[in-house]
Amino acid sequence: MVLFRSVTLLSNLRSRIAQQTTTLGSIRWIQMQSSPGLDLHSELKDLIPEQQERLKKLKSEHGKAQLGNISLDMVIGGMRGMTGLLWETSLLDPDEGIRFRGLSIPECQKLLPAASPDGEPLPEGLLWLLLTGKVPNKEQVHALSKELQSRSSVPDHVFKAIDALPVQAHPMTQFTTGVMALQVQSEFQKAYDKGMSKAKFWEPTYEDSLNLIAQLPVVASYIYRRIYKDGQIIPADTSLDYGANFSHMLGFSDPKMLELMRLYVTIHSDHEGGNVSAHTAHLVASALSDPYLSFAAALNGLAGPLHGLANQEVLLWIKSVVAECGENISTEQLKDYVWKTLNSGKVVPGFGHGVLRKTDPRYTCQREFALKHLPNDPLFQLVSKLYEVVPPILTELGKVKNPWPNVDAHSGVLLNYYGLSEARYYTVLLACQGASEFVLRFLLRAPLQLSSINNWEVFLSTTFFLHYMGPCSWLAT
Repeated sequence: MVLFRSVTLLSNLRSRIAQQTTTLGSIRWIQMQSSPGLDLHSELKDLIPEQQERLKKLKSEHGKAQLGNISLDMVIGGMRGMTGLLWETSLLDPDEGIRFRGLSIPECQKLLPAASPDGEPLPEGLLWLLLTGKVPNKEQVHALSKELQSRSSVPDHVFKAIDALPVQAHPMTQFTTGVMALQVQSEFQKAYDKGMSKAKFWEPTYEDSLNLIAQLPVVASYIYRRIYKDGQIIPADTSLDYGANFSHMLGFSDPKMLELMRLYVTIHSDHEGGNVSAHTAHLVASALSDPYLSFAAALNGLAGPLHGLANQEVLLWIKSVVAECGENISTEQLKDYVWKTLNSGKVVPGFGHGVLRKTDPRYTCQREFALKHLPNDPLFQLVSKLYEVVPPILTELGKVKNPWPNVDAHSGVLLNYYGLSEARYYTVLLACQGASEFVLRFLLRAPLQLSSINNWEVFLSTTFFLHYMGPCSWLAT
């Protein structure tokens, strides 16, 4: 499993230093405020060339800087722990969790515009933050919301391509098909075919990226209604924001569900660039593949059971606990069931993380949402018990670096409470949010990735081990 660590630029380092005092935190927020303009394209028009110049300068002045040593176990172990990518939009700290442009999730909840007082952040606000590095105002978020609505029309051939598949096809198969069908309208491909200057690549890439983000909820909701609601499609409501309209098209209108969808979209919008789907998109885009092709490739990585199916598996496992032990399960019964799962050679889904060493803050914010809106839900109460029971058991095993719950341990229970109970669809829901994290990478057009490769014979040769390991006793046997 590919799990690169990402390196971020100096802005992230400055953001961390600024966290040390309240005063510096306030200064940082003031510096991050956006200019008065409402147009995201205009905001990026100056920022993209500046960022490209920063990357050139970073390479020319510090290109030979060493970022660490690469060991053989990193190569064999799926590149886990290797620093191999620049990723400015987010940083995953082992102790603090995810930060978006230096802001923690609680800071985003406080600073980003919401639909109502004390409501969850609007996803459009986080998209603006990720792309510009600046906290938007309400007017900018509203303008971006309207722009996305204006781009959300999906051609009929996309629905026909999806309808050509059996309705029983996995939702991710249908979703990837829909995204590939959208590729026909790629502005980047058209511009490239006409011989556009490399310096202007970012502009049609921007058009493709925003079109894709705008159209994904339409395609995803069509697939949901096709599979689970007898094909009864719900048209968009242009008075709603991005997250609320997605919920509406799926068929959910409870105001609390709209708030949950805003939170869900926001916290899943970026999670550093070293995971399978993000790295795949980055890799494919480096070949000048347009955003549609790159995102479709990422979706196929996300569809794998070791990556994007975790939130689905958590809910199914929790329901299996209830089916066998009942809703009023005691702590001792739950411990026995957890041990039964582990002793059968399986894992407890939703616990542990490749980087984090504490409870995932994305889990924490979902827990706070549940405590506020559904404290008496039996499945939520079971999740709370698991929070108490599982970490000590995993710690007792002694093989787990992080026994704490991650984001997937909670999301399925929240969605299930409000009626979105089709766990098989959850990966599509997750996939819709992932496009935001790739946009800046698409705009900056990273160089073509070419890795150096060695084969078995090189790694097992006497020369290799004498050079890197020194004399080894096993060579004489």
